[in-house]
Amino acid sequence: MFGVYFGKYLQSVGVLTDEQYSEIVEASRTARVKMGLLAVSEGLMTSQQADEVNRLQTMQDARFGDIAIAKGYLTENQVMKLLKKQGDSYLIFVQALVERNLLTLEEIQKHLNRFKKDSRYTALDMDAIKSSDVDQVIPIFVRDSNIPTVVKDYIALLARNIVRFVDNKVRFEKIKRIYSYSSNSIASQCFTGDHELFIGLCGEGDLLIGSSYAKEEFEQVDEDCLDAVCEFINICNGLFASKLSQEEVTIDMLPPNMYLDNTTIRSEGLMFMMPVYIKNKRADIVICMETKWNID
Repeated sequence: MFGVYFGKYLQSVGVLTDEQYSEIVEASRTARVKMGLLAVSEGLMTSQQADEVNRLQTMQDARFGDIAIAKGYLTENQVMKLLKKQGDSYLIFVQALVERNLLTLEEIQKHLNRFKKDSRYTALDMDAIKSSDVDQVIPIFVRDSNIPTVVKDYIALLARNIVRFVDNKVRFEKIKRIYSYSSNSIASQCFTGDHELFIGLCGEGDLLIGSSYAKEEFEQVDEDCLDAVCEFINICNGLFASKLSQEEVTIDMLPPNMYLDNTTIRSEGLMFMMPVYIKNKRADIVICMETKWNID
C-alpha cells in the first residue's frame, strides 16, 4: 500500500512517468526485499559492507546472510529478523526504485521528506503508511471530529474488505462532507433501525470491485457487474450489522439497489464521500446518515 501513496506523489512531481509508476506497483505484488537493502536500511550494515557481500556471492554458492555472518557483519539472530521483514512493502518499493536506477537511497529520503511536508503528514502518519496496515492508514483520512463514529467504523470495515477481497494495492483519500453526488454507476444498500444509513459504491472503480469479487472479467459497468458489487456491499454490511448487534444496536439491511443511468443522490443532512483508487480507477464510497436522502 505504501508504494501507491509515495509512488503517486513521485509521479505527480515528475520523478516517475505513468508507465514507471504502474510497472513498479505491479512488480511489487510478488517482489521480496533483498537482504542487503534490508540490512542497510535497518542500520545493521553499511552500503560498502553490503556491496562486498554481494560481490562475494558471485564467487561463492552461499546466501547473503551466511556470508554476512561469516564476515562478522550480522549475527544469526539479526539474519532471522531480517528474513521476516522481506515482505515489507515500503522497502520493496524503495528496492524497485534503486534497482531501476530511478533514484538513489539518498534521493529517496529527500523525496520522502517532501512527501511528508507536502501531504501534511505527521511522523506517525508516515509510519502508518509505511506499515501498509489498513487499520493504521484509514484513521489518517477520517480524522475530522465531525464525522460520526459509526461512519468511521463502517469505512474501516469496508476498507479492510476491499484490501482482502479486491486489491491490496489501493489508495484512499480524505473523506469529505458533501450534499449531492452524481454518477452513472451506483451499487447501494440501506440500513434501517437505530441508525439510518445509505451506503453506496460509485464510479468506474465499480468495474474492478465487481470483477475481483465475482472473479469474472467484466468489460464494462453493466447490470452483471453492479450485481457483483451489490453482493460485495451486502457481505460487508452483514458483517457490520453483526458487529453492531454485539454492541446492542438494532439495525436491519434492506435489499441492495443499483443505478446505471445518470443518478444524483442528495441530502441536506450528513452525507460523506471518500475516494478509493484501485489500479488507477476511482470508486467513491458515499454514505448518507440519519436524515432523509433523495435519489433521482
